[in-house]
Amino acid sequence: MIITELIEKKRDGGEMTAEELDFLVNGLVNKEVEDCQMSAWMMAVCLSGMTDRETSDLTMTMMRSGDTVDLSDLPGIKVDKHSTGGVGDTTTLVVAPLVAACGGTVAKMSGRGLAHSGGTLDKLESVPGVSVEQPLERFKQIVRENGLAVIGQSANLVPADKKMYALRDVTGTVKSIPLIASSIMSKKLAAGADAIVLDVKTGNGAFMNTLEDSRELAAQMVRIGDALGRKTVAIITDMNRPLGMAIGNGLEMKEAIDVLQGRIPMTDPLVSVCLTLGTQMLLLSKLAETREEAEAKLKEALVSGMGFMKLRAMLKALGGDTRFVDEPELLVRTSRIIPVYADKRGYIGAIDAKQLGLAACLLGAGRLKKEDSVDPAVGILMNKRYGDAISESDPYAYLYVNSEDRLEEALELINAAVTVTDERPDELPLVYDIIE
Repeated sequence: MIITELIEKKRDGGEMTAEELDFLVNGLVNKEVEDCQMSAWMMAVCLSGMTDRETSDLTMTMMRSGDTVDLSDLPGIKVDKHSTGGVGDTTTLVVAPLVAACGGTVAKMSGRGLAHSGGTLDKLESVPGVSVEQPLERFKQIVRENGLAVIGQSANLVPADKKMYALRDVTGTVKSIPLIASSIMSKKLAAGADAIVLDVKTGNGAFMNTLEDSRELAAQMVRIGDALGRKTVAIITDMNRPLGMAIGNGLEMKEAIDVLQGRIPMTDPLVSVCLTLGTQMLLLSKLAETREEAEAKLKEALVSGMGFMKLRAMLKALGGDTRFVDEPELLVRTSRIIPVYADKRGYIGAIDAKQLGLAACLLGAGRLKKEDSVDPAVGILMNKRYGDAISESDPYAYLYVNSEDRLEEALELINAAVTVTDERPDELPLVYDIIE
C-alpha cells in the first residue's frame, strides 16, 4: 500500500478497509509512516468523517497496537467507568467504591489531567504514599481482595493512541468525533472491561461544548462497544458549571471522602450524578434488575460507610498513608487560603467551568503542559453554586495557595468566569440523556 494514496482516498471521502487502517496505524507505531503523513490523514478524517464500520475497525486496530489486559480470571462482570473530562468531576472517587461495596468488580485504568480537565491519577496521588504504577498481577490482587482498583495505564497500552493524540494536539485535529471515539474506546477495550459506562460531559467546561456534539460522540462510542462485544451505556451530563465544589487534587479527594462519609447530602449535584452513573454500572454488572433497586443499593452502601471503607482499603493497598484518609483536612494544608468576593449583590447567573479549571492550573493544581508538576494541596473551593445568591461581603470561592507566582492571573480568570445577574437563572439539568 502507498500512504499518499490512503491520505487522498480519505480526503476525497472514500471508505477505508480494515486492512488499510491496519497498515496506517501499525506503520505509525513501527515508524514506517511519518508523523506528517498521519497528521495529514487525520485532518482528512476531520474534514470527511468516517463510517461506523471504519470507526470500529480503527478502534480495533488501535487496541491491538500494544498490550491488552486479560481480566477473565477475576470474578464477576468487570465494569469500567470513563469520563470525557470536566471540572470538579470527582465521580470516579465516589462511584467506584460504592459499586464495589455493592458487590461490583471495578478494575480501572485511568489517566492524568491536562489543561482545565482534572485527572483521577493525580487525585489519587494527593494521598501521600499512593503509587498508581502497579504490576498487572498486583492490580488484579487488589481487585480480588477489595473489588476495586484504579491504577495508571501500562506504558505499552494502546501505543498508537499515544502517538496519534500527541499529533492531534498540535495539528488542530482533536475535535473529530471518530478520532475521539476510537481514542477513548481503544483504551477502554484494551484495559479488559466487560462493560463500560461513559460519562460524556457537555457544556463550556467539556471538550464537547454542544449537546448535539455530545450526543453524537456518545452514540458513536456506544455503537463501537456494541460492535466489539462490550455492553456500553453513555450518560450525557452537564459541564456548564463545576460538578463538585472542589477543583484541585487534594480538595477533590477530600470532597469524595466527605461524600462517602455522609457529610454531603444526597441531593448534592455531585452525589446525584454519581448515583446515576453507579446505577448503570450495577445494571450492566447484573447486580440489580431495575434502576430503583440499583439506586437503593448504592444509597445503602453510602449510608453504611461501606463505600468509604472500599476507598480507604484501595488507597492503603496502593501504598497510601491512611492518616490522610481518616483526617482529610491534612490533604489541603496550604500557606494561604484567600477568599474571593463578588463586586455586587445578585445571583450566580453563569459559570465558565473551563476558566475555573484553568485558574486552578495557574495555582499549581493541574498541567498546562504534560511536563508540568502538580501541587496536590492547592486549588479552588467554591462556596456558592450556579443560581445561588451572593453579596459583596460573602465569599463565593476560596483559593488554596502555596505559590503566588501566577495568583493575579488566576484571580482574573476566576472573576471573569463567574457572571453575577440581578435575577436567579433558570435551572440547568444535571443529566441530559442516557444512550443504551
